[in-house]
Amino acid sequence: QVQLVESGGGLVQPGESLRLSCAASGFTLDYYAIGWFRQAPGKEREGVACISSSDGRTYYADSVKGRITIYRDNAKNTFTLQMNSLKPEDTAVYYCAATIGPYYSCLDSLYEYDYWGQGTQVTVSS
Repeated sequence: QVQLVESGGGLVQPGESLRLSCAASGFTLDYYAIGWFRQAPGKEREGVACISSSDGRTYYADSVKGRITIYRDNAKNTFTLQMNSLKPEDTAVYYCAATIGPYYSCLDSLYEYDYWGQGTQVTVSS
């Protein structure tokens, strides 16, 4: 069974850190572009960070640059979103996703992703 499973969400205070992990099963991530997306209440789902399958480069939304890092571990078939200096506006449900392509932009082409996790809640509040 092909699936992505997220873990690591929770409630943190502003300025704290959180690490989200995504484990793939039923397929190998090696040739897939991978990404993290989030959706806050009343807002559209947006790209947070991704790793391109064509050149291995990472891309970040402007709102998270310098605070968030995405990386993958092909040996473990997982990828991770390390989030530091969290802000209340980072509060959202976070989703991991993978696509074999084609896609125009791994950060913007949400509808080109083949597999999605179930989502994990991240709440940043004092």
